[in-house]
Amino acid sequence: MARKLHRIIRVINFQTDFVKIFRINQFVLAALGGVVAVAGFAPWSIFPLPLLSLALLFWLWQQAASPRVAFWLGFSFALGLLGAGVGWLYVALHEFGNMPVLLALLATLLFVSFVALFPALAGYFQAKLAAAKWIRLCLILPVCWIAEEFVRGYLMTGFPWLLMGYSQVPDSPLAGYAPILGVYGVSLLLAVSAGLLVLCAQQRWSLHGKVAAAMLLIIWLGGAALQKVEWTVPEGAPVKISLLQGNIKEDAKFQDEHLVETLETYRRLALGSDARLIVLPETALPILRGEIPENYAATLHNHVQQQGGDVLIGAFEREQGLYYNSMFSLGTSPSQHYRKNHLVPFGEFIPMRWMFGWLINDLLNIPMSDLTSGGKHQPLLQLAGQQIAMNICYEDVFGEEIIRALPQATLLLNASNDAWYGDTSAAIQHNQISQMRALETGRMMLRATNTGVTSVIGSDGRIRQMLPQHVEGVLTAEVQGYAGATPFVRWGNAAVLGLLLAMLALAWWLTRKDEPSGE
Repeated sequence: MARKLHRIIRVINFQTDFVKIFRINQFVLAALGGVVAVAGFAPWSIFPLPLLSLALLFWLWQQAASPRVAFWLGFSFALGLLGAGVGWLYVALHEFGNMPVLLALLATLLFVSFVALFPALAGYFQAKLAAAKWIRLCLILPVCWIAEEFVRGYLMTGFPWLLMGYSQVPDSPLAGYAPILGVYGVSLLLAVSAGLLVLCAQQRWSLHGKVAAAMLLIIWLGGAALQKVEWTVPEGAPVKISLLQGNIKEDAKFQDEHLVETLETYRRLALGSDARLIVLPETALPILRGEIPENYAATLHNHVQQQGGDVLIGAFEREQGLYYNSMFSLGTSPSQHYRKNHLVPFGEFIPMRWMFGWLINDLLNIPMSDLTSGGKHQPLLQLAGQQIAMNICYEDVFGEEIIRALPQATLLLNASNDAWYGDTSAAIQHNQISQMRALETGRMMLRATNTGVTSVIGSDGRIRQMLPQHVEGVLTAEVQGYAGATPFVRWGNAAVLGLLLAMLALAWWLTRKDEPSGE
């Protein structure tokens, strides 16, 4: 009897250890899935990988023994995704913000961990909802995933970086849905596709499996067909533009001894262009507008006026004691300006200064880190015969804000300085986000940046021309203005929110309907 009891205990211990090991492997597998998903974004742009990664996460969530396990699976996946995808934050904090190595690593880890809480909570809440497997995979899990993307994109001014929808631009058939549903809609269809893929694998010979395969085919073929639709039409004649990339090193940009060299670089590049619209990057001149030498401004003004055009200059502005990140124009058209509205927390303003003021004052060295928002509703820039919707740097991450200027705007223009992130994937990821904005609006997007990526993006979201990163150069191109409105311009994110509510209602109805007979 004692021997039998001992054997039973050994078997139980073995099974318990196996379960523990399997759970640990689940978390590692989830994290690896998040890392693999990063290859779906620029610069690699292998768009099927995020689909497979999400399918893996959904399968793991389905197998989770409890909501707590589902929480940590979501956290592990997001930690892999964000750790591999936005680890470049460390470069900005340490190399250019002069934060000590350990503190920069800790700050990056804390930030990534905080953002990873949203997918973790999505995993927890989906596990709390009772439903049949096919209902969970096709309705509940996609809704929970997109809900966390929405919350992440809005909470505390938002951090909608690496939304799954961006990985599908421009080559995936799902990109065809961008002009209708925007990036969140593309994310939703990708998540639904992931759920359908898992269902196909699990029940490939059953009715549910066959229906899932058919739905998967319809979604992807439908997206491919939508890519052929022209939502907007050309308006007016093409205009010649030049986008300047000065390649000024970030650690030298705000040093007084390099100021003359910086001004001369952009003067030389501008005078070498015969374009009707010349665009300098964000804060290309790292001084206040009022401090720009009069003869310098006059030289640029006279040059573009002789060509019947305009120049847009990035610099800081001061008004009534407040500082703004601004783009202002000189030339044939009356002088105009745009002031950045959506500022970056801790980079351009200090939220809850009473609590976090010490972070900027004592640990970081970020010039002009206490700016004022220019306001949501600013007039379009009327330059070179175009109605230009201006946005500065991080602002083009928020598609629902970009469409405020439409359908009146004929061109989108982004001025950025991604030199803060060195030779990492941040700049090319940012360019991919701009490609989504072009698709959503049916407008060309022009990007003038300090060190790259400087590019001209077509209304179809594809890159027409691009300068190499970290070199000085001028990108000159003929660009076309567009008129009309895509469905996304008309209804913004309201359509996706409506879909999410409809999917939840359908899941509730189907679950109630199945209650008497069970799953």
